[in-house]
Order: sequence, then structure tokens, then C-alpha cells
Amino acid sequence: MIDPLEVAVAAAREAGAVLLACSVAPREIHEKSQRADIVTDADRASETAIIARLRAATPLATILTEETGLHAGSNDERWIVDPLDGTTNFAHGYPLYCVSIAYERAGELVAAAIFAPAMNELFAAERGAGATRNGTAISVSALERVADALTCTGFHPNDFERNGPYFRAMSYHAQAVRRDGSAALDLAFVACGRFDGFWEFDLHAWDVAAGTLLVREAGGRVSAVDGSEARVDGRSILATNGRVHARMLEILASAQPAAGERGRDG
Repeated sequence: MIDPLEVAVAAAREAGAVLLACSVAPREIHEKSQRADIVTDADRASETAIIARLRAATPLATILTEETGLHAGSNDERWIVDPLDGTTNFAHGYPLYCVSIAYERAGELVAAAIFAPAMNELFAAERGAGATRNGTAISVSALERVADALTCTGFHPNDFERNGPYFRAMSYHAQAVRRDGSAALDLAFVACGRFDGFWEFDLHAWDVAAGTLLVREAGGRVSAVDGSEARVDGRSILATNGRVHARMLEILASAQPAAGERGRDG
């Protein structure tokens, strides 16, 4: 029986080494289907390395990846992989990018690894066993009020209008709002207490699967933006330290009518 966390960590570290090697070489950058949605040679090289390792360790598992899609399997195991989350950051030498790998068994998240190679930070979690950063246990922040919170979000430049009212509303209430460009790393930062809350729309399973397990195992709470149950294919996410979750849900729910108001949290 394999240890899925051990496999995920090894694959993430190997892919991270590939990304670091690519970061000092001339980059091949191509746009996908819309402006500013890019892929690089590094995404593909990282994904190739990950798939090879995962397939060797779990030959019957399904592997879902961002760049090449579904690699079918024949049992109840599934790997969910983003070989380079934060591609635009990577392409510009901005160090907030990562490899994200999650392992599901029978539809339940079991293990996760997120590795940020430029910062040499490895976040890992196993269901029921907690979460770690570079081997040391982590937990979400203890902060109680949105007014004191450092929050984060993300959006594609072409889709700013989708999130703009929510960004504006949260900016009126939170201490600050950031947009770092890597959903997986944003979730890892919630898990270790750097961010107190994170929300985003229009995501994919590979963006959130690993980070969802990390936040939960670090003591946080994860839901959809409307407060319904979080699903890795649910397309929206709100992840918090748990203490500010209800208030963030309220602010996001009132974003449209509250967008022009300049009240602050108490």
C-alpha cells in the first residue's frame, strides 16, 4: 500500500526542481484561449515529471491535470494536479508560484502537497493528521474580526467585473485585501495564518483541491462563496480561519448592494 502523502510530496519536490531549472532558462510563453491566460514550457515539463511519478506509484489511479486534462484510471483513486499555479508570476520572476497535488480516494480528499520552490516552502496535509509547513505543524490564525483581517482574492484580468464588487466591498471592511495570483498558495497561506480569509470565483479542481485539505487540517473552514458546501469542482471558494467566516459570508453576500457604501466592520 502506497503512502499517498509521501508520493505527493516527492512529486511536488521533483516538479519544483524542474520549475527552478526552467526559471533561469529562456522561457517559452504562449497564450491559451484568452488574453493573459498563459502557459509556459515549465508548466508542461513540470506536469510531465509529476504524471510519470504518480503513474509509477499508482498505475490504476485517475490523474486530472491542468494542462493535459484527464488521464483515466480504473479504481477509486484520483490525483488532482496543477503543475504550476501562478504561471504569470513565474513568467515574470515573481516568486509566488507553486506546484499543487491532491490525492482523493472514493471522492474524499486524503493527502495534499503544495510546494513553492522559489521560497522553499512545502505545505503538506493528510486527512485526520493535521497540516505542516516544512515539517512543522501549522494552524490558521486566531484573529476574530474582519476589521483586523488580511484577506486575499483572485480573478482573471478579463473577468474583473465578476469579482470587482466583492473586492471593493471587502476592501471597505477588511484591514487589507491582496491579490497574489496563485489560488493554491493563497489557500496554503490561510492554512498557516498569513491570510485570515480567501475567496475566489471560477476556479477548477486543480486550483483548490490541495489547499482545501490544508485549510481544513489546519483548523480552518472552507465553503462555497454562497455558504453552501465546498466541492473541488464547485467553481467558487471561501476559506478562512473559521472565526471570520460568517462575517465574510455576509460581506460577500451583500457585495452588490453594498459596493457603493463605505462602512467598516465594528
